[in-house]
Amino acid sequence: MMTDPIADMLTRIRNANAIHNKTVRIPASRLKVGLAEVLRTEGFIAGYEVVEGKPQSNIRVTLKYGPEGEHVIRSIDRVSKPGCRVYSSAKELRPVLRGLGIQILSTPQGVLSDRKARELNVGGEILCRLT
Repeated sequence: MMTDPIADMLTRIRNANAIHNKTVRIPASRLKVGLAEVLRTEGFIAGYEVVEGKPQSNIRVTLKYGPEGEHVIRSIDRVSKPGCRVYSSAKELRPVLRGLGIQILSTPQGVLSDRKARELNVGGEILCRLT
């Protein structure tokens, strides 16, 4: 039994990125699709696609690399864990790596990047941090 599906998703992306895989398959959920959408809009992945299947759908994430093969995702860390949740208000959110990185939050308005959360003035649970 998996206790933290978000950490599993981040670990799959981190491992595939480390060995320069083009794509990675992840079991789908609405929260994971929202997380993939934020990664795509912020430019950390090339795209994603939900692949229907039995017994569970999957998300096929296409990773993004630079022109010389350099990693776009340098680090991806889980912040809020099942045993220790981390919450933040919009005023407490600070830019990651002077704006080069992002934090992804689960808010009442859905899964958002820290930039969008500050713009909409909403806080929530900090899921992960990327640089």
